[in-house]
Amino acid sequence: MSTAFLLVCAMCLDAALGEPDWLWSRIRHPAVLMGNAIGWLDNRLNHEAYRRLKGVATVLILVVAALILGRLLALLGPIVEIVVCAILLAQKSLITHVRAVGEGLLTSLAEGRAQVAMIVSRDTRDMTEAQVARSAIESAAENLSDGVIAPAFWFLVGGLPGLLVYKVVNTADSMIGYRNDKYRAFGWAAARLDDLLNLVPARLTFVLIVALSGQWSRWGEMVEDASRHISPNAGWPEAAMARALDIALAGPRSYDGQMRGLAWVNGNARQDIDAAEVFRASNMLWQVWGLALGLVSVWVGFNFIF
Repeated sequence: MSTAFLLVCAMCLDAALGEPDWLWSRIRHPAVLMGNAIGWLDNRLNHEAYRRLKGVATVLILVVAALILGRLLALLGPIVEIVVCAILLAQKSLITHVRAVGEGLLTSLAEGRAQVAMIVSRDTRDMTEAQVARSAIESAAENLSDGVIAPAFWFLVGGLPGLLVYKVVNTADSMIGYRNDKYRAFGWAAARLDDLLNLVPARLTFVLIVALSGQWSRWGEMVEDASRHISPNAGWPEAAMARALDIALAGPRSYDGQMRGLAWVNGNARQDIDAAEVFRASNMLWQVWGLALGLVSVWVGFNFIF
């Protein structure tokens, strides 16, 4: 079976089942195991001198382990490949978390804040309704790239080894890729490699959203917004999502009690948004998933015929 066909099966399986509680309440999710390995290396290596070098060694260990494990799992056959790929995709779980924010806002502002706090790292206690909605939509756009398009892309490129390498590096970036005293040196390699691995998927996500929204004439504006973003990659899907929904995203927000004056994305558009835009964003996530699935399916059919 071709890798593209396996990906189609995995995408459908993930969309149908997501991450069932009955399974992950009984066994550890692979992402949790990755996190445990990263935490173990962090505890043992992230101290004293040569932290950047130790961080590079940590990433090398994780990448080599992921490559070996991916090759071994692939030897077990296509069913295992499909299941592992489906587990490491996050389409349905992403939709679930994003929609929970919208549903929370319909209940109360406090419930909306509680739900968005589960998917963002910024301060949520004093958020307005619009800030909660923007945070959910920004997370939706970024995680569409990181959690769906990027894993699918690296599975297509490198099979299970490629997918596992991407996931372990992305997990490492989320755990140790911070620019603070503890991780600035040790997490440097993880952060830079994650930026590199997301370079193509982020821009591919951007193109898929633009294709669905038809905002081709605003390409220059979106590129400019993306270039001003704090992340070299997250700004691309956010800029496209902002135009697709005709709303403003990003802007000032608080982290650890400190307000940061970050640039707006599509800043001239409407900023006073609510749960309705969160639901529109979740619908866009499904549309992008459907377009990606269709493109991969066409590729499978092309290879089958020719």
